[in-house]
Amino acid sequence: MRSLTRQKGMTGIGWLIVLGLIGFFVLLALRMVPAYLEYYKVVSTLESMEKESGFESPREIRKLLERRFDISYVNTITPKDVIIKSAGQHYKVQAKYDASEHLFGNVSVVMSFNKQIMAKKF
Repeated sequence: MRSLTRQKGMTGIGWLIVLGLIGFFVLLALRMVPAYLEYYKVVSTLESMEKESGFESPREIRKLLERRFDISYVNTITPKDVIIKSAGQHYKVQAKYDASEHLFGNVSVVMSFNKQIMAKKF
């Protein structure tokens, strides 16, 4: 009779469970990474606007956002979705949006993004 203390390793069912979990997280990463890459494009666009000289109006900010979003291939958010408010000597520019990615069946993942900068007025 064999002793249980000498047995080592995982069973086939144990390996299937581990491989299933690894597969799920790989699928999750493959679906979520493009949304985060697009968010970083939005962040870099907004941060570059923060470093620029003054803007005359919110319309000028939206036109600049539209051009930069087109260059960066940002499709999740449009310049019309960006909230621009006057705040003293600055414009408060806020990009707040949700991105939803379908995983499988009726399961989706929702990611919420929010970036705010202060752009100088002219």
